[in-house]
Amino acid sequence: MIESEPYLEVSCLKKHYGEEGSRVDVLKGIDLTVDRGEICVLLGPSGSGKSTFLNIIGGLEHADSGTVRVDGCELTERSDAQLGEYRRSQLGFVFQFYNLLGDLTVRENIEVGAHISENPLDVDELMESLGLWEHRFKFPSQISGGQQQRCAIGRALVKNPGLLLCDEPTGALDYKTSKEILCLMERVNRQYGCTVVIVTHNASIKHMAHRILRLRDGRLVSNEKNASPIAASELSW
Repeated sequence: MIESEPYLEVSCLKKHYGEEGSRVDVLKGIDLTVDRGEICVLLGPSGSGKSTFLNIIGGLEHADSGTVRVDGCELTERSDAQLGEYRRSQLGFVFQFYNLLGDLTVRENIEVGAHISENPLDVDELMESLGLWEHRFKFPSQISGGQQQRCAIGRALVKNPGLLLCDEPTGALDYKTSKEILCLMERVNRQYGCTVVIVTHNASIKHMAHRILRLRDGRLVSNEKNASPIAASELSW
């Protein structure tokens, strides 16, 4: 039996916005561990702290207190410049609305990620794997939403990150395309071995995950290992 290895470790994580009468405590002491190579789904209603949690893990925001350790590296004491290096070298980020550069082709958008990585994946092989080869010279406005999301995933993956953070990656897509993207993420996890954290409102996605986290009102209310994940292709909602 293969021993699980902690990859993302969070302890007593707290974050607030505003002061005095307008203070809002968004994260109220989060403790969790995600193992290397897991697909982790983070669920919770709007306002539960999911996006703030993801932003801190992604080095986009500073926590008030607590610790975040990714692959053994402590994030919470790093400077802005050091967090920038972390995002460049270890992290891939996939957003709901793609954030592609409209005046660059599919290939060029993916190459943006490759240019900032010390150990990038092969762009041509990645485009083939993502089903984008025949669209490589098209601009984002010339391809579908699902193809744009594939391109966004390619831009994140080409950096060869250890951690892939996905913020509502299917939120702007229809049912069929959403399942295609989830199947792609499943394959990416298996093929490249990256640890994947998916933030979503869609509770059905939890069934493909190795680990299921639930946030409510800034607190982690459950952390479950899924003993029998199902294939993304078998999901329905």
